[in-house]
This record gives sequence, structure tokens and C-alpha cells, in this order.
Amino acid sequence: MISRKQLIAQIKQKKSFLCVGLDTDIEKIPAFLKEFPDPVFEFNKRIIDATQDLCISYKPNAAFYEARGIKGLQSLIDTWKYLPLDCLNIIDAKRGDIGNTSDMYAKAFFNEEASGMSFDAITVSPYMGHDTVSSYLSYPGKWVILLALTSSAGSKDFQYLETSQGFLYETVIQKANTWAGSDRMMFVVGATKSTEFTNIRKFAPDNFLLVPGVGAQGGNLEEVCHYGITKDCGLIVNASRSIIYASSGEDFADAARAEALKMQQQMEVELGKAGVI
Repeated sequence: MISRKQLIAQIKQKKSFLCVGLDTDIEKIPAFLKEFPDPVFEFNKRIIDATQDLCISYKPNAAFYEARGIKGLQSLIDTWKYLPLDCLNIIDAKRGDIGNTSDMYAKAFFNEEASGMSFDAITVSPYMGHDTVSSYLSYPGKWVILLALTSSAGSKDFQYLETSQGFLYETVIQKANTWAGSDRMMFVVGATKSTEFTNIRKFAPDNFLLVPGVGAQGGNLEEVCHYGITKDCGLIVNASRSIIYASSGEDFADAARAEALKMQQQMEVELGKAGVI
């Protein structure tokens, strides 16, 4: 498990707050990997080997593994076991149920004895309230990363609805921070919403924010940092496609490293500007 203190130490040591998203689609990986017993795991393994000194987190997206049934689940288990111990490992599952169902989802991703996996953190949809989150928080030291303000086109459908406490996404953040502190609770905020970070920091001044959308989705790293960085960094910026699919050839791992290095170097500049390092 990775604590807040350890996460901050990794950011300062690696001069990076990069999360590499392992959204591995077997149809998009280089053809030569199909010769291996598990092409997806082989792909992930080489990406991890090429980038682990440049990032502080990895985030497999559960859907890409669940879609392949038993084979995909084994790829996910093997990938989790291969992830570096010093990197925060996040399962992007976006679960959102209550009661016994929520207990089982938590067991699936947090209980190694039961499922073969024990991720440090999980993404959760807050729509059904506290009962959606409590099962995950019952595991000591595990992180919940709650969807707050996403970069999707449909975010306006619900997230900007007016409530007595402001926009719905503001209410989510305020309520969730009564369930756990900044040592257990993070929020997902899309990079394409960079100007909203100033507002979000009013309600979540110390929480880490998981920020997808930089890279292939068009988010701007400098803007995200301008509005969202804190004295402890407070950001984990995820990039998936722009890194893992930087090349479709046998040099894919080297190409992934080159893209990750580019982002790490930009992050080092931003960390310096903010006085984090």
C-alpha cells in the first residue's frame, strides 16, 4: 500500500506526477506480441519496464480486461503482480453499487487472498451516496478516487446541476470529504476542465486529484498545474493512449518511454515552478 507521505516522496524523488494508464486493447497492440502466451501481459510488462522510473502510478482500466473474460482477468492479475511496489497502483473500475454488491466489488480488487489482486486505489462513482464508498474505505490504507468533474461531453448532463450547495460536483466533493480525509480520498477531475481547478481547490484544498485527459484527449498540462497544483503537488496526471500506443511496431516500448520522458520533463518544470521540488 502507498500512503500519502510515500506518494509525495515518490513525486519529489522522480520529479514526476505521471500515471500511465494501461488501457490495453489486444486489437491495438503490435502484431508480433500475438506470438506470446499472453500478449496483453507481455505488452504491459514491457511498458512498465520502460516507464517505471518516470511515473509514480499505473492505472489499468478494468473494462479492457473484463471484456476478454477469464483470459483478461488473468492478464489483469499478472499485471497487478508485476507493478512496481513504489508506484501507486489504481484499478480504474468506476464501480457504483451499495450493500453486499459493493462489498464484493471491494473484495474483488482489494482482497488478494480472494481474487489474486490488492490494488492501492479504485475509482468509484458516487451517485448512490455513502453506501457506495464505505465498503472500500473499510480496507485500511486503501484509497477511494471519486468521480467529481469528468472530461466527457456528457458531464454537463448531471455534474453541473444546481443544488442547495452549488453544482452537483461541488456537493459530491464536500460530502465525500466528510467520509474520509485527504489521506484516503482523491477525486477525478478531467484535464479539459482546467479552469475549474481553482473552484475545486476551494472544496478540496489538500486532496490529490486524478487528472485524465492530458495527451490524446487534448488537455493542457501547464494549465492544469497553473490552476490545480498544491504545495504537495496534489495532482496525478494520467496519460494512456499517447504513451502506450506511441508506436505500433517492435519499438513500442522505446516509443512509450520517449513520450513518458517528455511528460516527466514538463512535470519537473511545473514542480519547480510550484516549489514542490
